[in-house]
Amino acid sequence: MAIQFPSDGDAWISEYGELLNDNDDYDDASEGWGDGFNGDFLFVVEPDDAYDGEEVYFFLGLVNGECTDAYEVEDPEEEDYGFVFRGPYSNWVRLFEGELGPVDGMMSGEFEIEGDMQKVLQYSEAAVEMTETGRDIDTDFEY
Repeated sequence: MAIQFPSDGDAWISEYGELLNDNDDYDDASEGWGDGFNGDFLFVVEPDDAYDGEEVYFFLGLVNGECTDAYEVEDPEEEDYGFVFRGPYSNWVRLFEGELGPVDGMMSGEFEIEGDMQKVLQYSEAAVEMTETGRDIDTDFEY
């Protein structure tokens, strides 16, 4: 049964974490990620013309190929993360439906990233694997 996005965000991000931990290609591509630096991500889904709700925040704890935590966040100020990946709802839909890649989305400005850009580029294969993994979630985009 499809998970409603964004209204059932906690179930969606939990499934994402489980799928990341089952993905050997992600494990290989992200070897060393988070070693000596905070590799945790905050995903921010922003309102746009399609979705006029509140911002939605997701936390992914990521260390050396393992997703250590995955949950929806009420207040991002209370979380400790090293990277932020943000963009409008419609771009998240395009990302997870395969119409937009994560690196292309960052380079074109359709997504913004905060954090050590050198690390992100060094681990671009891991970003691609993360995105492809998210595409495996049976998602019902509500807007």
